[in-house]
Amino acid sequence: MELWVPITLVAAFMQNLRSALQKHLKGSLSTYGATFCRFVYAVPLALVYVAVLGEGYGFEWPEPNPRFALFAMLGGLAQITATALLVYLFSLRNFAVGTTYSKTETVQTAIFGLVILGEPVSSLATLAILISLVGVMSISAAKSRLTLRNLLLGWTGRAAFIGMLSGTFFGLSAVAYRAAALSLGGEGFLMQAAFTLACVLVFQTAVMAVWIRAREPGELTRVIRGWRVASLVGISGMIGSVGWFSAMTLENAAYVRAVGQVELVFTFIASYFFFRERSTPLEIGGILLIVAGIVILLLG
Repeated sequence: MELWVPITLVAAFMQNLRSALQKHLKGSLSTYGATFCRFVYAVPLALVYVAVLGEGYGFEWPEPNPRFALFAMLGGLAQITATALLVYLFSLRNFAVGTTYSKTETVQTAIFGLVILGEPVSSLATLAILISLVGVMSISAAKSRLTLRNLLLGWTGRAAFIGMLSGTFFGLSAVAYRAAALSLGGEGFLMQAAFTLACVLVFQTAVMAVWIRAREPGELTRVIRGWRVASLVGISGMIGSVGWFSAMTLENAAYVRAVGQVELVFTFIASYFFFRERSTPLEIGGILLIVAGIVILLLG
């Protein structure tokens, strides 16, 4: 098994944990405040991590360049924009349709990878990604109680457009992060990924702090007061981000994001075994399609 695969699995698991903790924060913080926690509380950890690699383990410090700065900022802004679009979706009447169409992220990541980095996706990998996409959309549709008719007829609507646009920015951010890390050169992928992550987190924290201060006065204070749970969000998010950035430095971002959809499998397992929630046939079929897609991708 290639190294990027277990790294991606750990990243997906930690993202699942971070999402659960963020839901817990929603009772005391706004959506943007809960999102901000993953950045601001992760920054000190990211800086310590990259310092330990450089000073403690002797990894060569990268030399930033204009290409790195461009793609790091592009990725950071794209991720924030994608998240904001998802939040905006919930204000629309047909938000369920839009949320489902946002799942096209992996396919769009493959397209951006080809256009920006010239990284093609094999025919078998394309099939695997499409199979997983059907699975992810099936689960999303089942949870939202969407019918196939509503899903097919809603693709031209505003919600679907916003959803696909969110997927576009998520896909762009993944490829931009890979491009930024690869632009640093060097032999050690750990330092490339860690340095990129630290720079991106500092940038995103600054941008979101200005945004929240302007849009939601007092929210920054609530983020600080809720440090007990918020710091756990930062820790889990940091570990997950280390995994994502490391895996995407090693491998095509589309492949990483496709395998990362195993996060939904983790959610399904937790819901079934720990919370005793019943699943619909559509959800079970979606899980099987995701697993099938991942297996095909890895065996191919």
